[in-house]
Amino acid sequence: MKRRMILSRTSIRLFTVIVALFCLSLYAGTGVSAENKGPCADDVAKFCKDVKPSEGAIANCLKEHASELSAGCKETLAAAKQKVQDFTEACKNDMSKFCKDVKPGGGRILQCLKGHENELSPECKAKMTSAK
Repeated sequence: MKRRMILSRTSIRLFTVIVALFCLSLYAGTGVSAENKGPCADDVAKFCKDVKPSEGAIANCLKEHASELSAGCKETLAAAKQKVQDFTEACKNDMSKFCKDVKPGGGRILQCLKGHENELSPECKAKMTSAK
């Protein structure tokens, strides 16, 4: 039971970090031109303009405004969430095996997995490769 709680917390933190980075990457191009705006750029500008980007701050802000987000942003975040769930499912045994003593947050779990890249299960290795 305890192991499930650790994986659950790890999954949530990993999801938060990945979504935060994803949202920041979508938001990063907003000053260039209207054509380069990501699907969440307007939502971030509208709801999170005063949020200082840090570990998960933008993602948390978007989560707080989930019901108000544009359809495009909701779809993008849902797809990102699915990718994280797929990644977590594929790598949960590797996380338990190689990273059980690693404190979640700040990308430490991903770094741990990368450090064991040659030892990862084929499923996890495939997800790691597709995430690059």
